[in-house]
Order: sequence, then C-alpha cells, then structure tokens
Amino acid sequence: MKKIILTGGGSAGHVTPNIALLPSLKSAGYEITYIGSYDGIEKRLIGDFDIPYVGISTGKFRRYLDIKNFTDPFRVIKGFAEARKFIKNYKPDVVFSKGGFVSVPVIRAAASLGIPCIIHESDMTPGLANKMCIPVAQKICCNFPETLKQLPEAKAVLTGSPIRTELTQGNKLAGLTMCGFSANIPVIMVIGGSLGAANVNKAVRDALPSLLADFQVVHLCGKDKIDNLLLNTTGYKQFEYVKAELKDLFAMADVVISRAGANAICELLALKKPNILIPLPASSSRGDQILNAKSFEAQGFSLVIQEDDLTTDMLVDKVHELYFTRQTFRDAMNKSGQMDSIKTILRLLEEAVSSAQNP
Repeated sequence: MKKIILTGGGSAGHVTPNIALLPSLKSAGYEITYIGSYDGIEKRLIGDFDIPYVGISTGKFRRYLDIKNFTDPFRVIKGFAEARKFIKNYKPDVVFSKGGFVSVPVIRAAASLGIPCIIHESDMTPGLANKMCIPVAQKICCNFPETLKQLPEAKAVLTGSPIRTELTQGNKLAGLTMCGFSANIPVIMVIGGSLGAANVNKAVRDALPSLLADFQVVHLCGKDKIDNLLLNTTGYKQFEYVKAELKDLFAMADVVISRAGANAICELLALKKPNILIPLPASSSRGDQILNAKSFEAQGFSLVIQEDDLTTDMLVDKVHELYFTRQTFRDAMNKSGQMDSIKTILRLLEEAVSSAQNP
C-alpha cells in the first residue's frame, strides 16, 4: 500500500482541502497519516475521520516584532526533529501540504529524507510558510492563473482547491423545506462567516425590504449573530452555521453573496454558483481576499463590491444584475481550468510516487 502524509493547519482553510482529498486518496489505495500541531484546529477537524494523527511542535514566523519571535524558532527546530524522526520510521511515498506554519518543519524534514513533497497555495500570493517550502517542493498547486507567474515555472500547476464531494450532492427540495421557502421564488444565499462579517450582515439586513420583494434569503450569519427581531420575517431564514445541510442550501441557492476566502470561492466555482464577493478590506487582512476577488471578477466568475463602497442600494442593484445575467457567469465557470482539482492533484501525487520509485 502506498503511504501519504498530509499536513497543514493553523486555520480551517489549511485543513478542509486535505479533508476533501481523503475519499479519493483511500480509493486510490493510500494509507494516510496526518501531521499537525499538538493542539491546533487541525487535530479537532481530523478527529472526525479515522486517520492517524501525529502532533509536533510548531512556531509562527512573523514579519512584525513580537517576543515570541525569540522562542518560536526553537519550537520549529524541535518540530523539524520530531517530524523527521516520524517520517524516517514511517517511510511515506509522498507528502502533501495545504500550508500553515505547521507544514514548514514537515515539508523540510521530508525533503531532507528524499521524500517527494507537493504543496498547495490557496491565495493569489504565496504566504510566508509556503515560501519557505517552495524551494524543496516538487510541485506547487495553486488556485489562480495569476499565481503561476509568482512560482517557479517548472513546478507550478493550476489545480484549483479540492472541495468536499458531498457539497455537489445537495437536494434542493430539502433546502427549501429546511428554510420554509417556496419553490417558485429565487433564493439568495449569504455566507457572512463568523469573523469580520458584521458589515456584510448589516448590509444584507438593511437591504431585506427591497430584496424580499423578488427573492428569498438564507443567511449564514456567524456565531451569536442571529438578529432576533427578524426571526419571523417571511422569506428570510438565518443560521449561525450549518454542517451536513450546507449541501442542500447550496443546491437551493440561485445566487450567492460571500466573502472572498480562497476555499469559499473555490466551492462557488466548483458548484457553478453565480456570486457577489465582498472581500475583507486590507485594513482587516493582508489583502489576499481583495486579490482573490479581483481574479474571479477578471475571469468572469463573480461580481465584486469592496466593503468600503458597500451601500444598501448598491447591494440591491448588484443582486438584480447578477441574477438576470447569471447564465453568463455559469458559462464562464464551465470553461474554467480549475474544476477538476482532486483529479489533478491525485495525478501529481501518482507522478511523484512513480518518479521516486523509478528515479
């Protein structure tokens, strides 16, 4: 049996694409082990699957002054030693990394033992952790055509981001029943997220009187962000978050309003959902969502509203524009080269294993 180590962590975005790969990896005959931090979010997320988990020491690399800058390098060195010891004994055929700082000692340790490594960069511009892994990686997968120009030409592959297969298997009727919606009125799905979405949530709620004249709205507004005054509003359904039912809400939605995180927008692309992106402003992030949104807009996949420009009237106008031209966006998505990410990544893994076995 072929052996693969998956790694990545620090945020859900560095874990969920790895989870999306699990069924296909198992079908392809891989024995899978996950390496993450001792107690990071990756440990909790992987805990839902029957996958061996190995924790290592890790530290963060910062571009700003922090007292931990003096101690974290020692944690990284310890993590490198721990990862190398495990990898040397486990003897994987290949390592796949979704990024985050825990991946740096894992990739560096594997490469030092001659194990082929493939890494994935979600955002338009490579993050610091992936920059430290690029020199030893065999291939670098990415989500955006623009990213190819920032990577070594011989290593870069446009794959898109793996998404969970179950998201494509939703039931529209189940979604309508869950929300108490009519089948005859189009549905807007709003994915506000749990962090930094207060302005999006407010804009959507301010626009409800106009939107509900033509649409129904299902709103994933984030933890503790339900508006109790709107609980009985006809045609408007709020959830803090959903898990298994998310696929049914996607199946029900005609158009989507979302932030522009890389994994979220790759899901919209894979599901061919016309969308409005409202990226996190540069004041609240490193600006990666703004770049992600610009790329999707340039490729014809999305309309974009910058949060600083967001008004009730603009949101209502953009929703109507999107809905009445929605087929144009679907046509552009159908032509995308970022649709078969799991198949492409599995091919790269097989090639890496084959090249290692037949140098």
